[in-house]
Amino acid sequence: MSDRALGRATLARQGLLSRSGTPVLEMVEHLCGLQAQAPMPPYFALWARIEKFRPNALSELIENREVVRIVAMRGTVFALSAADALTFRPLIQPILDRDLHTNTQHRAHLEGIDVDALAAVGRDLVRDRPLTQLQMRPLLEERFPGRDGAALAHGVRALVPMVQVPPRGVWGKSGQPALATLESWVGRPLAPGPSLRAMMLRYLAAFGPASARDAQAWSGLTRLGEVLDDLRPQLRVFTGESGTELFDLPDAPRPKADVPAPVRILAPFDNVLLSHADRSRILDDALRKQIFTQNGIIKPAVLVGGRVVGFTSTVAGKDGVVLEVEPLTKIAKSHRSAVEAEGRRLLKFAHPDADNREVRFRVL
Repeated sequence: MSDRALGRATLARQGLLSRSGTPVLEMVEHLCGLQAQAPMPPYFALWARIEKFRPNALSELIENREVVRIVAMRGTVFALSAADALTFRPLIQPILDRDLHTNTQHRAHLEGIDVDALAAVGRDLVRDRPLTQLQMRPLLEERFPGRDGAALAHGVRALVPMVQVPPRGVWGKSGQPALATLESWVGRPLAPGPSLRAMMLRYLAAFGPASARDAQAWSGLTRLGEVLDDLRPQLRVFTGESGTELFDLPDAPRPKADVPAPVRILAPFDNVLLSHADRSRILDDALRKQIFTQNGIIKPAVLVGGRVVGFTSTVAGKDGVVLEVEPLTKIAKSHRSAVEAEGRRLLKFAHPDADNREVRFRVL
């Protein structure tokens, strides 16, 4: 299977070949959640995928506790449906357990601590009301004299499934990430027997065809080749351009490589850029360092013909708002018109009250 065909298949799974009328909760679940270490990117990710998406559609799900912001895959914050959070969060616990011993900032302060006691204290602290990690620190230091409060709060975050409660993550509002336990917030227990096999099938539905290394890059887990081998009899198996073995669901969409791919402007931190070890299906390696910054920011990438060709930044002022497009490769004149049109739609979505909206291209 060529990289171009792989790219088309992935874009089809991601809702990026054509916007759909899929309900927001259904799309969040299909995508296995939305990258959400910053509050607003999930809204832009859904805007790129759902026709006539409006921010309140996601905000209401968060306020109604049907979508939660929680540490999940790769140990980073995701917006997940409550049902997926109860299933995925136990499966990624090994990542967070490992972090307690490898985190360069906190591991020394957590060495030898009774993790069960720390988890129990953490749960007790947020039993009556959500607390930020900053609020937890002095309370944890009282319970564990001589220990660093920041490290203790980090340990609680790893050991106890916690959600960031509203107004954090609600469109147009702001708030520090105050934490409550997942089970108390959604009123249901963690899934008693979550299945890695089921998780891998969900991953392939959203990001396939994919290799074992791709699945590990998405999840942060290891030894997933064994899981995919167990699933092999019920999967289709392809070979990529590099010779890598790629697994997929038999009936998943795999458009022809020459299917047109429309211009799209991805969200910051869009998970389609973060969920494969080999990103060559949509992103040239030579451009990666210009999209992925050294301080962990993933810029809003511009897709033309199914590939990343640049990124955007937004500048708001008294006279209006400007979307600046930074090309990383030459964009044909006809495609520039499509990028400009998509950019104007994005500005109307993000800044509906702006008097003036403009899209500008920087010189390559």
